[in-house]
Amino acid sequence: MKITRRHLLLCSPLAVMLVAYQAATRQKAAAPADPLIEGFRKVTVASVADAVDQVVGKRGFLSHDVRPQIPGAIVGRATTALLRPAPPEKATPALSARHSIEMIDRAQPGQVGVIVVEGTLDVAGLGGLMGTTAKARGMAGVIIDGSVRDVAELRALGLPVYARGVVPSSSVGRYASVGRDIPVECAGVTVRPGDIIVANEDGVVVVPAEKAEEVLKRAREIDDRESKMVPLIKQYKSLQKVVEMFNRI
Repeated sequence: MKITRRHLLLCSPLAVMLVAYQAATRQKAAAPADPLIEGFRKVTVASVADAVDQVVGKRGFLSHDVRPQIPGAIVGRATTALLRPAPPEKATPALSARHSIEMIDRAQPGQVGVIVVEGTLDVAGLGGLMGTTAKARGMAGVIIDGSVRDVAELRALGLPVYARGVVPSSSVGRYASVGRDIPVECAGVTVRPGDIIVANEDGVVVVPAEKAEEVLKRAREIDDRESKMVPLIKQYKSLQKVVEMFNRI
């Protein structure tokens, strides 16, 4: 075989180091295996919402206006940040997004950022720089009870982002960050660090960590039952008849 300059370069110590660095980077950005997370990837969001209703006894779905501003399915464990209104002297650049930035900087691969901007849709809780960091950290996505900005940058990153609106404003001079990895009230649902977030274009559902196994089992049962209903609906051309057979809608 003819040895070319390309072969020599590929065998050089620098090339070997580069390949090793790239492999280490890919490994670092990969989320560790979590059987529950993998299980929730395989069930529908609607079935998860129904399962939370049945198992937990209260809603797990966020308000209808939390929509995918940057599309993409999300499944992962929550890490949280909270912002509240503050006077300009307390809403400085250093303080306005402090805990949001800390949350993202310390996020583990596969985690889902949940940022609550209390009381307004006219302030962005996430922009391009924070989104770039979230992507570099290997986060699965970000959910915002509030709005988002720098949509074009975030779209180019391919980072799924769900928010209640899009605005160009900053939190600086308006809001101060007050906590990280604490329970937050997000679009009608309490989210705690470690809870499982499941989201797609149907919406966002929060699964309490301590109920996750039971919710996943029930969601699988619901999906399985519905998959059996579909061919019967086609056969009988009647939803009512099949609902009576399965006692489910």
